[in-house]
Amino acid sequence: MIETPVPGHGLHERFLRGLALSPRRAAIRVDDETLTYEAMHELALRRAGALLARAPQRQRGPHRVAVLADKSLTAYVGMLAALYSGATIVPLNPRFPAERTRRMLTAAEVSTVIADPIGRAALAETELDLPVLAEAAAAPPLDAPVAVRPSDIAYVLFTSGSTGRPKGVPMTHGANDHYFTLLDRRYDFGPADVFCQNVGLNFDCAMFELFCAWGRGAPVHAIPPAAHRDLPAFLAERRMTVWFSTPSGTSFIRRMGGLTPGAMPTLRWSFFAGEALLCEDAAAWQAAAPNSRIENLYGPTELTVTITGHRWSPETSPGRAVNGVVPIGTVHPGHDHLLLDGDTESAVEGELCVTGPQMTPGYLDAADNQGRFLERHGRRWYRTGDRVRRLDDGELVYLGRLDTQVQIQGFRVELAEVDHVVRRCAGVQNAATVTRPAPGGGLELVLYYTGDRVHPVTLRRELAAHLPEPMVPKVFRHVAEFPLNANHKVDRGRLAREAAAMSDGPS
Repeated sequence: MIETPVPGHGLHERFLRGLALSPRRAAIRVDDETLTYEAMHELALRRAGALLARAPQRQRGPHRVAVLADKSLTAYVGMLAALYSGATIVPLNPRFPAERTRRMLTAAEVSTVIADPIGRAALAETELDLPVLAEAAAAPPLDAPVAVRPSDIAYVLFTSGSTGRPKGVPMTHGANDHYFTLLDRRYDFGPADVFCQNVGLNFDCAMFELFCAWGRGAPVHAIPPAAHRDLPAFLAERRMTVWFSTPSGTSFIRRMGGLTPGAMPTLRWSFFAGEALLCEDAAAWQAAAPNSRIENLYGPTELTVTITGHRWSPETSPGRAVNGVVPIGTVHPGHDHLLLDGDTESAVEGELCVTGPQMTPGYLDAADNQGRFLERHGRRWYRTGDRVRRLDDGELVYLGRLDTQVQIQGFRVELAEVDHVVRRCAGVQNAATVTRPAPGGGLELVLYYTGDRVHPVTLRRELAAHLPEPMVPKVFRHVAEFPLNANHKVDRGRLAREAAAMSDGPS
């Protein structure tokens, strides 16, 4: 049976809801440029018309439009225009290496590119002959956005594959409809809110920032990098009420003095996702934003942005934490989950597997599905690769990636546990433990840490009082701050490569 379009279920229809609520209010602000909902809607209809006029192949195959741009009006209007045209959007980072961008454009079978000047330069470096939509392209505007089916693909995002080849993750309009319907029930966002747009557009959390705001008629403000140098002043000037970032993205804010008590009074909601949130960081943010509710969100791209959430409580959350990490909460309604310990289901601890309406239909390359999906109980489950523990009330606590459990001298070591003990040492702010090949074979631990510089002998003595000998790192390295990847997460891969290449010396 052919599925027919269902009004109200397309991702772009969240913008239409905002248009009805706030037609003459700002929808997007980039630096000093602002577009109202009405103006952005009209621009998107014109560019959607131009996209369809130059895409006659739409009936013969997927119509995918890459948005290769920085945080610019070109990017935001382009994303909406592509959705209005019924196309699938493929947001890409124009600052990625040219070979990586070329692979993603090719894998997604992109038919047209929307690019700002930086994106045009990036596209030229790929040496691909793809048409770029001119902002002044002449074509009749659409009267209304193209209707879509829930099973149609709204966007494709690329994650890092274990082989080094990016994996394309298609997400449907129906999955996003389920997701944002849940968020509408959970949060009291409204037209008076002011949302940040902080993460890269190729990061799935950008969908949260944009479409939560647009679904409620609120404005979205792109956060320039310079704003982090004095974030409290920027938030106050913009009267920002909703913040979103990775936990690691707050380290620079802390160093710049932005987390002093009461520094961010306008915030009503603060969201953290993408990596483990430490209790001490949540507490510091709460002190700086006393009027804000804080949520720790968790979810792989394959499960539509986030699939669990825990609301931080200074009174109860620390007592529920494991290794100093804030719980990730319960799985969203409408989904089932199970924990796998090897191939056996566990009631307490194991790899988190989830099934339900937010799950991707599968990777662009079907070969990537191998090992990532599980058939059990007559259903298909996504294997997250994350180890969690289930508390008595059903809440989940994140323990780490499956591949962060390593064998050292025959001893099973949880890297997150080492990090937790290191963070309790005097002077240490944060820690990231990685492995490297040991001279005699096997692996050994290398510790990177921030905060005050502590003599290795002191660190080793403190750790030896709490950890078995195989869990005590062999090498200690002090850094001013951890390297971050394009999504503002700690780049542990880079740390591991540096550790493997280093010659041991003073920390």
